Amino acid sequence: MKLPHTRVRMGRQVLILCGDFMEDYEVMVPFQALQAFGVSVDSVCPGKKAGEACTTAVHERLPHEQTYRESRGHNFTLNATFDDIEASKYDGLVIPGGRAPEYLSMNESVLKLVCKFSESGKPIASICHGQLILAAADVLRGKKCTAYPAVKPVAVAAGAQWVEPESMAACVIDGNLITGATYMGHPEFIRLFVQALGGTITGSDKNILFLCGDYMEDYEVIVPFQSLEALGCKVDAICPSKKPGETCPTAIHDFEGQQTYSEKPGHQFTLNASFEDALASYSSYHGLVIPGGRAPEYLALHDAILGLVNQFMKDKKPVASICHGQQILAAAGVLKGKKCTAYPAVKLNVVLGGGEWMEPEPIDRCFTDGNLVTGAAWPGHPEFISHLMALLGIKVTF
Repeated sequence: MKLPHTRVRMGRQVLILCGDFMEDYEVMVPFQALQAFGVSVDSVCPGKKAGEACTTAVHERLPHEQTYRESRGHNFTLNATFDDIEASKYDGLVIPGGRAPEYLSMNESVLKLVCKFSESGKPIASICHGQLILAAADVLRGKKCTAYPAVKPVAVAAGAQWVEPESMAACVIDGNLITGATYMGHPEFIRLFVQALGGTITGSDKNILFLCGDYMEDYEVIVPFQSLEALGCKVDAICPSKKPGETCPTAIHDFEGQQTYSEKPGHQFTLNASFEDALASYSSYHGLVIPGGRAPEYLALHDAILGLVNQFMKDKKPVASICHGQQILAAAGVLKGKKCTAYPAVKLNVVLGGGEWMEPEPIDRCFTDGNLVTGAAWPGHPEFISHLMALLGIKVTF
């Protein structure tokens, strides 16, 4: 069973250049964030057709290690066929990093495509190792450019004006070219690309709280977290018994032919706020997001969490919960009379909690009932995030 990736035709159209073992975050976050902001996104890979998948890679660098480590990520389903695309119909190009650029940079069709975007002056946003492709296409000459530090020798040899990344969140813009060091810089990277596409963001002066826990689903925390940051929101991520700077391990949940989803280790997600401080400053928050995964099973047993969720619902502040996150909503007793969807296995929690069950057909469906947004699974992020944006009064216009 393959989970669908939303493909809706909108005003702006963007192309993402994919390949096996591209970095997991570096393809999915811009793919879903841009759709949530009203952009149509096609994802393609040389030699593959729409509906086929690329294997992604989780890349992380731990403090005591000299370079990043790699493990298997989600399977990313393409929604367009490389041989069918016409560069002229797209308004911009995104190039994820990871290991895919190593071999994509040797593909003449890929290089010709990148050159077409460069010659037309359309925005190109490339991150991490994606700049290997830019170097091979000879579009870096004379351009300010950053990347993952190991890419520096190639970028310099290709004539780029190398900008040393002061942090792994660094981004640089020079004309139509946007480059980023790693996925840590996604908020600025995506915001700069939206602006290059002619987008204007309004209403984003919001403070949002994320309820995190060990083994929450990898995409279900990072995609909405970085999407909201890209919009200009201040986003605090908290977890009971953990401090700012500490991490939560995440879980990669995917569908690979078994009767239920598989699980693999995901990225480490770094918290940036204190649980106790968030409780004390509740009034400063405009909305709450609850990721799914396995964390909600035990977070639903935490009285302070249930009290916090109750307060958001009582005050009618926007609450957005996805997948297994609705286990927390049910335990908090806030679903009575509310239309609600979730991952199908959570139906029992929703029904016993008094919610009006909305069947998730297809699996990317989302629903809004009053101040509550619920989604079934991470393929629904574009709709999930756009519903939350509507409740928060955030708009992206082109």
